[in-house]
Amino acid sequence: MGISIPQLLIVLAIVVVLFGTKRLRNIGGDLGGAIKGFRSAMKDGEEENKLTEKDDDVIDADVIEAEVVEKKPEDKV
Repeated sequence: MGISIPQLLIVLAIVVVLFGTKRLRNIGGDLGGAIKGFRSAMKDGEEENKLTEKDDDVIDADVIEAEVVEKKPEDKV
């Protein structure tokens, strides 16, 4: 029930006739560029995530716990 090689060749021939080889080449280049950009963005996101995890560790280490106490005005004589 799958698509055979002769059927794929017929579909490819119809697509080439409808769009032309130059247009298909441009579409292929655009699709390749989009995939490359997507992979690059995923890689940058992973690196940024690693950096924020490291920053979170540093921030947690620098936390100073304190208590806020109300300052009382001194009585003036």
